[in-house]
Amino acid sequence: MNRRNLIILGLIILLAALSLTAVLVKQYHIPGIGDRGHGNNTMGMSLGLDLSGGIHLVYEVDLSQIGNESAESAVQGAIDIISRRVDAFGVSEPLVQKQGADRISIQLPGIRDMDTAVELIGQTAQLDFRELEYDSEGNPVRDENGNYVWKPATGRDSEGKEVHLTGRYLKRNSQPQLAPNTNEPEVAFEFNSDGAKLFEQITTRLLEKPLGIFLDNQLISSPTVKAVLSDAGVITGLSLDEARQLAILLNAGALPAPLVGPIVREDIDPTLGADSLRKSLIAGMVGLILIVLFMILYYRLPGALASVALIIYGILVLAAFKLIPVTLTLAGIAAFILSIGMAVDANVLIFERLKEELRSGRPLSGAIEAGFSRAWSAIRDSNFTTLITCAILYWMGNMLAEPRVMGFALTLAIGVLLSMFTAIVITRTFLRLLVGTGIANNLRLFGAQRAEQPSLPKEKQ
Repeated sequence: MNRRNLIILGLIILLAALSLTAVLVKQYHIPGIGDRGHGNNTMGMSLGLDLSGGIHLVYEVDLSQIGNESAESAVQGAIDIISRRVDAFGVSEPLVQKQGADRISIQLPGIRDMDTAVELIGQTAQLDFRELEYDSEGNPVRDENGNYVWKPATGRDSEGKEVHLTGRYLKRNSQPQLAPNTNEPEVAFEFNSDGAKLFEQITTRLLEKPLGIFLDNQLISSPTVKAVLSDAGVITGLSLDEARQLAILLNAGALPAPLVGPIVREDIDPTLGADSLRKSLIAGMVGLILIVLFMILYYRLPGALASVALIIYGILVLAAFKLIPVTLTLAGIAAFILSIGMAVDANVLIFERLKEELRSGRPLSGAIEAGFSRAWSAIRDSNFTTLITCAILYWMGNMLAEPRVMGFALTLAIGVLLSMFTAIVITRTFLRLLVGTGIANNLRLFGAQRAEQPSLPKEKQ
């Protein structure tokens, strides 16, 4: 056996072993990134909304209130903030995408609490600080309903301008905690340098007076200022869940424009996804078994080697799905099964050429190289056209915010690329290892038989 082929075989075995390990291990760690666990999903795979169940929401961005900001910038800013909110909420593999010119599609796999998700995503989360208005006698002013009247709490910035203290001066490190004295939930916040100057001026002015903290024009806390503060403070009067949610909103930032909706609100049952996944896996296994049987019965030994290569191909694809990672949907499973058929198609082209070369009298080594060489152009052209189609589908799916189309395109593209590697490298290496062995002389094992040469007529005596 050729030493080069043995080295390639060793690398193939190593690659297959590493890929199988990646597939079977439910949690893995990438230095600098952290643990990439996927919960209770099959083999740790990231499952899409149609398989794992969850919530699908579509919002419209109210572009009439964005001021001088461009529509594209406002929508992208809303997407970034919503993404930070759902990430902090603990959603596994959320998908937040632009849909059309002014809509945002949000998929939250595994989430069942629709109302909490809608409240978390839809809030503009504009935090600001206010102080009470007082009359000439120093009494707080009340409106016609008997409610206190609040006005913006302001201070002078470094340029001497009077500015309102709002959440835009906060650092993104707010966190819920329990008050050390009362054990009541509260949210600790911290200002940047500009906010600290304003906060110090305001708390100096409001000593022994209440400071109103408003979220989206709703009073959430009005603590009495007991000391001059500068860079930090707390928000009280909240439940533990409210404190946690407020911290998420403050750290994610305020939306650049209000959201209208949700105009689409879907709650997808996880049992339907589990049933679909089970049936898809059964269909894939049945198809794979039938393909292996056909390849072995029709192409004999090359078919058996191709079947081994096909199993390695399946392991490589699943490992790629997990490590990229690819969110697996029903459309993605369909693309994976389709790519198995394309991998077999490449082997069929190669083996038919191989049989022709063997029938013409070539030795196995020459027949293998000629078979692969002559089949390559057809394999290349068919796979490249498929990859071009995948690129178009992915682009269109991204434009329309249709993750199922994108998932199908990405999954099929990965499958096609790995099928080319499997056919050209793995199957070819397996066949090359047969050269120089006794098997090479038994053409029946290759499903071929040399054509008999016509006998010459005997001369008359």
